[in-house]
Amino acid sequence: MTPRRLYLGLCLLLCLSTQAAEQKVLNISVGDWPPYLSADMKHNGVIAHLISDLFADEGYDVRFQFLPWPRAYSAAATGRFDATAVWMHKAEREADFHFSAPLLDEQFVFFHLKTLPFDWHHFDDLTGMTLGGGLEYSYGPQFDEFLAQNKVSIERVSTAMQNFEKLLKERVVLYPQEMNVGYAALRSHFSEEDQAKITHHPTPLLINRSYLMLPKSLEGSPALMARFNKRLADYRKTGRYDRYFADLQQGKYQPEPIPPMESDY
Repeated sequence: MTPRRLYLGLCLLLCLSTQAAEQKVLNISVGDWPPYLSADMKHNGVIAHLISDLFADEGYDVRFQFLPWPRAYSAAATGRFDATAVWMHKAEREADFHFSAPLLDEQFVFFHLKTLPFDWHHFDDLTGMTLGGGLEYSYGPQFDEFLAQNKVSIERVSTAMQNFEKLLKERVVLYPQEMNVGYAALRSHFSEEDQAKITHHPTPLLINRSYLMLPKSLEGSPALMARFNKRLADYRKTGRYDRYFADLQQGKYQPEPIPPMESDY
């Protein structure tokens, strides 16, 4: 190798090592919420993919740690993580965190069997029906108030899979759930035949916005939040943001099927 080529090679290695050193690591605590956040899905789910790419364009390498939701919150609040995702806005959380610009619009709908001719415009249209629901789950203050009037009954269980099983067995008539979360659970746990029996009403029960939260206990959070928000605005403006959710609808975040093991016999 000539001295010139050796010099150029050393310069290239120096540049690469400098770039690697400049790429800072961000540790983000998250809970399991497929298809948005899941250790079992490609890119850890669509929201994890979006967050990773947003920060990568700002020169950061994101590493997610999946924890129970209360631990994800408390560990980030004390500064053990650079951020946590994704969360609804609540006034009491402002004591611990800065909120990003809206990162996700969650749309809750009523799932039902296709054999049920169901329509609704007001909560009173549901009177007399039996609903499925999540344990200790809120579907927004207005619907919670309606539930408290006991005009409907709600049978709460711990998982979406259990609620869809009850729906298929006609033990409940409606199941309110976030639309993409509901369909992800159907794809993961039910046959194509059973999936084909279920649909959702197009009128949203509730639309929530969710956010990335950065801890106020870390001095650099406001500056990092400003960079994140600016990059998110660019993604929305150029249409890149929408492509992540188009890919979600096409099933591109589903985990790869595990190939069967070969037998030695």
